[in-house]
Amino acid sequence: MTHNVGARDRWMRVLAALALLTCTMMAPLPLAARLLGFGLPGAYLALSALAGSCIGYTLMGKSTCARPART
Repeated sequence: MTHNVGARDRWMRVLAALALLTCTMMAPLPLAARLLGFGLPGAYLALSALAGSCIGYTLMGKSTCARPART
C-alpha cells in the first residue's frame, strides 16, 4: 500500500481521532450511538494516521504527501 497521507495530515488525523475517541467515552449517549458515531470514525482516523494511507484518498487518486522535486 502506498503512502498518500502527508505529515501534517497525519497529525491532524491523530488529533481528530483523540477528540472522537474522547467523545466516545464521555458523551451522554447510549453505547451503540457512541460507538457508531464517534468510535468507528475515530478508530479509522487513528489507523489511517498510523498506516500513512487513506482509502478515500486512494479512491479519489489524491495524496497529501510532499511531491519529489522535479529534475
